[in-house]
Amino acid sequence: MRSAQGEIAHFHSERDVDLRLTDRAVRRFAKDLRGSDAIRVVPGSQWVTLRLDAASDVDLLLTLVSVALQAQQTWPDPADRAVVGCNDQRGAGFVKADLGGL
Repeated sequence: MRSAQGEIAHFHSERDVDLRLTDRAVRRFAKDLRGSDAIRVVPGSQWVTLRLDAASDVDLLLTLVSVALQAQQTWPDPADRAVVGCNDQRGAGFVKADLGGL
């Protein structure tokens, strides 16, 4: 999924989604995001990874897509920094963690 400002979301598996919320949105919602077992937050990343294990996780995904769309239009990065790769590309996605246990 993309907006005029760039990519917003993509799947890494049937259950793992990366969402680009922007630095400012991640900081603003950090406490709430870290409080969920379904979300992986990587320090310094504009991306959060969401694991879809239950229907409530799909509801959370829809809410966070809305936040991501609003964040990219309302809260642009003041430093206008380039977007760095998603959490999976940083080796911090759920898929990478799951494969390590096999």
